[in-house]
Amino acid sequence: MAQITASVVVALVAALAPLRAQTSLSIYSDGRVVVRRALPQPLQKGRNTVTVRLDGLDGATLLSPDSAVALVSAVVRSPSTPEAALAAATGQSIAFVRTRETGGADTVRATVVRVDPPQFRLPDGRFLMSAPGEPLFPPEVVRTASEATVTLDAARARPRTELAYVRDGAAQWQAAYQVVLMGAACQVSGTATITSASLHADSAEVQLVAGSIARARAPARPLAAYAGRAMQLQEVGVSAAATSEEAVGETHVYELPGRRSLEPGVSLTVALFPEAISPYTQELVVPGVLPWRGILGQSPSDPNRVPVQVWYTIKRPRGTPFGERPLPGGTVQLFQADSAGRLQLVGEARSDHTAPGRDLRVQSGDAFDVTAERVQTDYNQEPLAPPKRGMAPRQRITAAYKVTITNAKTQPVSVDVREARFGVWQVTESSIPPEKLSATEVRFRVSVPAGGDATLTYTVQAES
Repeated sequence: MAQITASVVVALVAALAPLRAQTSLSIYSDGRVVVRRALPQPLQKGRNTVTVRLDGLDGATLLSPDSAVALVSAVVRSPSTPEAALAAATGQSIAFVRTRETGGADTVRATVVRVDPPQFRLPDGRFLMSAPGEPLFPPEVVRTASEATVTLDAARARPRTELAYVRDGAAQWQAAYQVVLMGAACQVSGTATITSASLHADSAEVQLVAGSIARARAPARPLAAYAGRAMQLQEVGVSAAATSEEAVGETHVYELPGRRSLEPGVSLTVALFPEAISPYTQELVVPGVLPWRGILGQSPSDPNRVPVQVWYTIKRPRGTPFGERPLPGGTVQLFQADSAGRLQLVGEARSDHTAPGRDLRVQSGDAFDVTAERVQTDYNQEPLAPPKRGMAPRQRITAAYKVTITNAKTQPVSVDVREARFGVWQVTESSIPPEKLSATEVRFRVSVPAGGDATLTYTVQAES
């Protein structure tokens, strides 16, 4: 059957105009945006040629999302530069703006003969070898957005033309969680904030994609290039409508309710899920001193001040609405009310992607009223025979430590002192029995009285 070729020119967007209806956007946290456009232009069975104008189009990412339509070729032309627009005006008489030395400006007309080398003919026939001023271009010689002439092969007639492509550095989104600590439970809310650097969208379907998606191509234009302009106009709109979620491959996609409009410099904040009440626990942790690998060295003789880390674990049991929700990685802010009922920021941390049923565990900072000091009280190296002939000799290292924890609070606290190391090692002696958390980590749970202190001593032995 003879193929039917239909040639149409469809202007989708201008460079600074918003994207029209029938636009669907998938926004990623690293600045990538999948743009899907559904055009009212029908396709006939066979070969079709469509010329479209799409802002920020990267021809290497253009595809047809319609399984019955194959992309044959695409010729992409970038938005006009001044040089390209001047070349497009070759043979035309256009106006140039000239600035007078005494102030003010006037215009003069000249015909563009050629651009390189520059030649311009004045109305009296004389030539100028440089532009007589700033050119005023007629609209027909300026491409205000990327333009692509796309050839499509349709297996059957289609009621519309569907195209998709990936923009880079156009917009991004970030998740944030607000946790209000209330006794043994906490109130958790989550939001997603979309920031557009160069993306215009008018009444578009918007999805937010969370996950670790590898990048094989270098960003075409980093988002940082737009940061200054975006911050100048920043506004925030908050929506509390429900956001739906589904797993796609190894990512999670969050569908914003309704249609959304985006423009550079305007931030949009939406709720990821309804507020939830969940139990939580707080832990005070003194991190270990043992190196994960290598030689267990000798420490200075003076006591060393070590931080007492504050960790919060927000429970997310399976079978509960909050526990069944996947949480994209983001910023977790913890608040607690003071004696007057005012919420105070008491911690902030970054969280990784958290799968359904997994607790949200974050380190919010270091304790103020609970402090710790560690000192190495003994150190010994003992050579060991190699396990087999021809192998390198080994060493057995024995080190002893004392950790003194001081509590300035008016109530007693429990502090975990943890040690972790790879390979063969063991705790040979301790004032508090160690609890084995895994093959590589142990902890000592130290009870510290109110306004007092407690001391932990322990000896470890490691081979290297």
